[in-house]
Amino acid sequence: MSVSIDVAWKSLNKHHEELCGDKVEVLKTDDSDILILADGMGSGVKANILATLTSKILGTMLYEGAALESCVETIAKTLPICQVRKVAYATFSVLQIFHSGDAYLVEFDNPSCVFIRNGKIVDYAYETREIEGKKIHEYRFKVQKNDCFVLMSDGVIYAGAGSILNLQGWTWEAMAEYTLKCTKKTMSASRLAVMLSQACDELYEEKPGDDTTVAVARVIERRVVNIFTGPPKEKEDDERIMHEFMRMEGKKVVAGGTSANIAARILGKDIVTKADSRNPDVPPTAVIEGIDLVTEGVLTLGKCLKLLKKYVRDEFDAEFFDELDAENGASKLAKLLIEECTELNLFVGTAVNDAHRESELNFDLSMRQNLVEQLVSTAEKMGRRVKVSYY
Repeated sequence: MSVSIDVAWKSLNKHHEELCGDKVEVLKTDDSDILILADGMGSGVKANILATLTSKILGTMLYEGAALESCVETIAKTLPICQVRKVAYATFSVLQIFHSGDAYLVEFDNPSCVFIRNGKIVDYAYETREIEGKKIHEYRFKVQKNDCFVLMSDGVIYAGAGSILNLQGWTWEAMAEYTLKCTKKTMSASRLAVMLSQACDELYEEKPGDDTTVAVARVIERRVVNIFTGPPKEKEDDERIMHEFMRMEGKKVVAGGTSANIAARILGKDIVTKADSRNPDVPPTAVIEGIDLVTEGVLTLGKCLKLLKKYVRDEFDAEFFDELDAENGASKLAKLLIEECTELNLFVGTAVNDAHRESELNFDLSMRQNLVEQLVSTAEKMGRRVKVSYY
C-alpha cells in the first residue's frame, strides 16, 4: 500500500498580537511526508522568530536525512537567547509518514498528538531520549488508511482557562474526545482543522490567551486528478491528447467548451448541459459519459483558482466550506483539488480557440496559459505533485 497524507492546519494569534508564535511546515521527500509544528516561547515577534527558525531547521535537516540528534543540537546552538528569560526555547512536534506505511513521531514539550483509528483514540508507547538536555518522546508505528493525527500547540489545551472552563482549560482528554466526535462528521483534514480551531476560539471567547495551532494529518491513498483544457495546436493531436488523458488513473475533468467537444467526439459520447440558475456567475456544467466533471473553461478555472488561493492563504472557515459545497463547476473542481487530490496531471492544448479567433477574445490562449501557470503554482503550494503536458 502506497500512502499519502491529507494535511491542513489553522492558527489563532494571541489576542492583540500581529504575528503568530506557532509555525507549521509541510515537506514532501521522495519516500515520505513530513509535518512539523513548532511553538516559540512567549508570543509576538520573538516567538515567531523562534518557531520559524525551529521549523525551518528541523524541516531542512530532516529533508536532507539528518539524524534527530543533529537537528536538536543545531536548534540548541542556533536559537537566539531571550534577554529576559536567558534561554532559547521552542517546543516542537514532528510527524513523518513514509509511503511504505511506516511512521515516526517526535515530540518535545508540545501536548501529545491525538491519534484516531477506527473511531477510537489510540495510545502508542513511546521511548524517552535526552538530547542536549531536552527530553524527547519518540514513537514508531505503522499507519493504516483513514488514520487521523492532530498535532497541537499548548494554546489548544489551555483554551477557556480562567473564563469558560475556570482554571482547568480544555485539557488534552476533553480535546481528544471532541476531535473523535468531529471525525464522525468529517474526515477532511481542512474541515477538521476548522472545527477544532473554531472550538478553541469560542472557548477563548474570541480573545485567545495564547497562540493556538492545530495541524491535522489524515492518511489516505494517493489520489490522482487529471484535467484536460484547451484544444491542441494541431487538430490531428486531438486523438493523442484524449488517448493519453483517458489512460491515466484517477478522476477526469474536462474544462472548456471546445475541449468538451473534442472529448465527446473522440469518445463517441453526447454532451448534456446541466442548466443551473442558482449561481449565474459560474457557467453551467455538462455531462459526458466516462468523464467525472465537465465545466466551461476560463471563467470556471478563474473562480476555482480564487477558492484555492483563499485556501492557501489560510482563509478557510465554515463559510468557505459552504461555498466549496456549492453545486457549480468552480466549487466542484476546487473541492476535488482540495479534498480528493494528491497528484494533479494537466493536459493543456495550445491552440487559439476557434470560438475566439475572430473576436476581441483572441487573448484566450494567453489567458488560459496564465490560469494554468497559476493553477500549477497554487496546487504545489497545497502540497500536490503536479505534472503538465502541452499539446
